[in-house]
Amino acid sequence: MDIRTTGYGHPDAQKLAAEVQQEYVRRYGDVDATVMHADHFDPPAGLFVVVYLDGEPVACGGWRAKEPNDHGLREGDAELKRMYVRPAARGRGLARAVLRHLEQTAEAAGRTRLVLESGTEQPEALALYTSEGYARMPGFGVYRDAPECVCMSKEIVAVAR
Repeated sequence: MDIRTTGYGHPDAQKLAAEVQQEYVRRYGDVDATVMHADHFDPPAGLFVVVYLDGEPVACGGWRAKEPNDHGLREGDAELKRMYVRPAARGRGLARAVLRHLEQTAEAAGRTRLVLESGTEQPEALALYTSEGYARMPGFGVYRDAPECVCMSKEIVAVAR
């Protein structure tokens, strides 16, 4: 497994992002309408990675810094986006490896908490996040009021350092 920082605009990242959008269509009936721009993932305010197995792109994910708002976001937050593993590569721990890599890089960039929007139709994602210490939080994004929306967060900086 080779985790490479590619940026969100990289062709492999865009191909995988298009696939995850189709996954959302299958599960929810439509694509994710959240505004995404390649520069949202430019260091130091973000990062996007693609995982390669035998030279083939099979997984991706990224984080981007978020501004505090009235919906539960606070200073130091970073949002996880476009976590995805191609079906043929699932069950190998790739999503967990990407998640941990993103947590480490976000913390190294000075972020203090990761937040995410997922949903009830992604039980495997919710199980992964829960097993990695993420907990429910108030809704904060485009889908904050949707009944299928599940927002979660995890502190990534230890309080006592």
